[in-house]
Amino acid sequence: MRNGTVAAGPQATIDPESGAVHAWRVNQLTRLGLSQPAAEAVADKVDWHEVARLVQRGCPAALAVSIIQ
Repeated sequence: MRNGTVAAGPQATIDPESGAVHAWRVNQLTRLGLSQPAAEAVADKVDWHEVARLVQRGCPAALAVSIIQ
């Protein structure tokens, strides 16, 4: 902390548009083949780019998420 500023941790909400970012991530994950509920659950926990790489190589989306988590 410097001058009363608190450093944000990885789970901290910084951006007021974080809901929009979450929704966008969910959309990306569902486009890759993940179910809506599963995408909602993991959207902020996995890098969708990594999921996409595995899916492009033939891995089912749900398995890709399991591997990455």
